[in-house]
Amino acid sequence: MAGRLTGKRAVITGGASGLGAAMAQMFAAEGAQVALTDINLEGAQVMAARINAEFQGAAHAFAHNVADEQSWIEVVKQADEALGGFNVLVNNAGIGSMGSVEEESFKNWKKVMSVDADSVFLGCKYALGVMKNHAPGSIINISSIAGLYAAGNMSAYNAAKAAVWLLSKSVALHCASQGYDIRSNSIHPVFIKTPILFGMGKVLEAGSDEELMNKLARGIPLRRIGEPDDIAYAAVYLASNESKFITGIELKIDGGMSAQ
Repeated sequence: MAGRLTGKRAVITGGASGLGAAMAQMFAAEGAQVALTDINLEGAQVMAARINAEFQGAAHAFAHNVADEQSWIEVVKQADEALGGFNVLVNNAGIGSMGSVEEESFKNWKKVMSVDADSVFLGCKYALGVMKNHAPGSIINISSIAGLYAAGNMSAYNAAKAAVWLLSKSVALHCASQGYDIRSNSIHPVFIKTPILFGMGKVLEAGSDEELMNKLARGIPLRRIGEPDDIAYAAVYLASNESKFITGIELKIDGGMSAQ
C-alpha cells in the first residue's frame, strides 16, 4: 500500500536529532526519500543509516551549515543529484536563546538571527530553483509559538521566529504569483521534548528534565509538553497532497496555549 508521501523527495535541515530526525523517520515511513542535512554530519549519517536499515535507500546525509550561503548552494546541488530532484523543503535547523533586550549581546543576537532566520531565507531562495521543476512542492518552515507571542526574556528568539512566520507567507505569495505549484507554510510548536528544550533546564532553574517538563506543562492547557512526533505528523500533512490548497498559514501545535 502506498504511503502518504510516496513520490515525495524531501530535504530536512537539522536532521541529526530532535524534530528533524523525527520528521525524517516519519517521512520515510510514509514513502518519501529524504536528505538529512546537519552541521553534525556524523549524527545525520547515523540517523540516515537507521532509516535505511528499515527503508532501504530512503535516506541520505549531508554536512550543512544552514547560516552559510555557499553551504546552501552546495547542499541543494548534492540533494538534487542524490534524490533526482526534490519537491519538499523542511527548514527545521535552529537554536534557542534566552535574554532580554538589555541582557542579550549583539554577537548572540546576530548568531540567533543567522541560524534561525537567515537560514530559512537561504533555504527558500536556493531550493526553489530545484523545486519548481519537480512540482507540486511544499516548503515547511519550523517557527515557534514564540514567533507569535512574545516574552520579555526571549528578544532574539522571538524576533527570529517571527521573521520565519512572515517570510513563509511572503514565499507563499511569491510562488502563487509566479504560477509555481509550491506551497509555503509555517509550523509553530510550543515546548517539545528535544535537546534544545532540555538545554533550557539550567536557565529555568529546573533540577532535572522531569522537573523542567512539569514546570513548563503547568502553562499549557493540556498539561503536558509535546513529543517530536506531534510535529512530524503535521509536517507529513503539509508535505502531502492532502494539503494541496493550503498555503501561507501558521499551524500552531501548542496544546491550547494560544487559545488562552
